[in-house]
Amino acid sequence: GVPLSIDTQKPYVMREVLSLGVDIINDINGFNSPVAIDAVADSNAGLCIMHMQGTPQNMQADPHYADVVAEVAQFLGKQVQRLITAGVARERLCLDPGFGFGKTATHNFQLLKHLEAFSILPYPLLVGISRKATIYKTLSITPEEALNGTTVLNTVALQKGASILRVHDVKEAKEAIQLISALKQA
Repeated sequence: GVPLSIDTQKPYVMREVLSLGVDIINDINGFNSPVAIDAVADSNAGLCIMHMQGTPQNMQADPHYADVVAEVAQFLGKQVQRLITAGVARERLCLDPGFGFGKTATHNFQLLKHLEAFSILPYPLLVGISRKATIYKTLSITPEEALNGTTVLNTVALQKGASILRVHDVKEAKEAIQLISALKQA
């Protein structure tokens, strides 16, 4: 009874896990491949479109943007249109700016600071910043010590429009969600 999400950029993996009943496909390549779109278009699974500059092998070599927020939003908007054109229902989509995927700490902080900019794309927004280098390098700590920083940035993300958090520490994230929800209802 628990939804199962798979992160992959490989169309053959997408097809295989869909045949097994997976609920969500998160393509770290943002469904940039027509073959990936073909693999998921006729399914009922939720689809998370993630932004990544480069490939997993080179994405952190020298990430560069003229305007990271605008470029990521433009990419996500373009990919939404590609999926809709392929017949994917809008209700199946969510967006992930791809914190840490081809982005420096400064890029990640700019994305988080301006997260509301993504509300022009009317889809649920996923933020996955849990224990990432942006946190532990900024604080000069280890990933194991990054829980407090993760909770702080998850809280900021929730306040700025994130509706889904990808986390390592479920209890703490759930508490942040409950408190922000109570604050919004007050």
